[in-house]
Amino acid sequence: MVISNKPLQFILAAFLACVPLASFGNTTVDSIYVKTEAANPVHGSHKELNAHEEEEFNASELINSHIGDSHDFHIADWNGHPISFSLPVILWTDNGLTIFSSKEFHHDNTGHHVVSVNGQNFVRYNEVIFYADKFETLTQDEKGAFNFEARPLDFSITKNVFSMLMSAIVLFLLFSAVARSYKKNKLAPKGLAGFLEPLVTFVRDDIAIPNIGHKKYAKYMPYLLTIFFFIWINNLIGLIPFFPFSSNLTGNIFFTFVMALITFIVTTLSGNKYYWKHILLPPVPKALYPIMVPIEIIGMITKPFALMIRLFANITAGHIIILSLVSLIFIFKTVAISPVSGAFVLFMSVLEMLVAALQAYVFTLLTALFIGQAVEEHDHH
Repeated sequence: MVISNKPLQFILAAFLACVPLASFGNTTVDSIYVKTEAANPVHGSHKELNAHEEEEFNASELINSHIGDSHDFHIADWNGHPISFSLPVILWTDNGLTIFSSKEFHHDNTGHHVVSVNGQNFVRYNEVIFYADKFETLTQDEKGAFNFEARPLDFSITKNVFSMLMSAIVLFLLFSAVARSYKKNKLAPKGLAGFLEPLVTFVRDDIAIPNIGHKKYAKYMPYLLTIFFFIWINNLIGLIPFFPFSSNLTGNIFFTFVMALITFIVTTLSGNKYYWKHILLPPVPKALYPIMVPIEIIGMITKPFALMIRLFANITAGHIIILSLVSLIFIFKTVAISPVSGAFVLFMSVLEMLVAALQAYVFTLLTALFIGQAVEEHDHH
């Protein structure tokens, strides 16, 4: 494949590498420094003077707010006021379906985000929505996403959900256009089809066939292509820090859990009799069965677990490193560090573009490997 527009591609790569700095620039002032009420610097006490000083910059809070999910997109700040794109909140409550905009949440006297809709009061705590009356009775340890007794069923369109739907639409439009191109042009593919065909061929020839085999690979190609392009596109979306992008879907442990679970289900349902015989009747002396059978069963679980953790950890680590490098400017409280910080951010952003494709490849490769082990024919040697 010949690339004719190399300067344009280098400019695009540099732009994508620099945009994390623009994202950090959109951070609200309150998230960087929080000032208390002014005290008299001359006649005030020592305590009042300390209260007047700026609080220390909290890099952890900033990073967590960027890599976490939310019910709206923060776009920019104007005259000290944030400009956000609010997403719909969809709840199944005791009174049935409840739908409202996330902008209706407001702070109460305790600092929590609260809203009253259809005679019901809700509290949003760490982007998890609870019933207000039950939330007040919860301890700190009980205010988690898995406390389903104290919260309604939440089908809200959060940043990650919005990103997932958007990437699905992008995939549909891309491959629909490629399909139409192949119907019109029976010769060598051109344009978008010419770009995507080598990727599809790569997944087939270098991932599916070597690990699953010539006889059975075609059955699993739709799934392998879906996870490859789906993960890759969402990895790239996470590197673009402005609306409607900037989500961290593949760095969300719940998303990677579901992807790994689907791979586990496909692998388990595809297992032939030799696969299950190897697990339940391993080729060892029968006296070792009480040890080896549990180990084999645990091995079935650790494979998708490794898939889940690998994708989550690598994508999240990249975001954390970039944000940490930018935070150095505010930690040292000087712009003198900005050239060094900016250079490392540029380097890490370009590296993350490679990691985005690499992690999609690794997830697809391991998925094909696990499926290949499940469908492998009996070895008579």
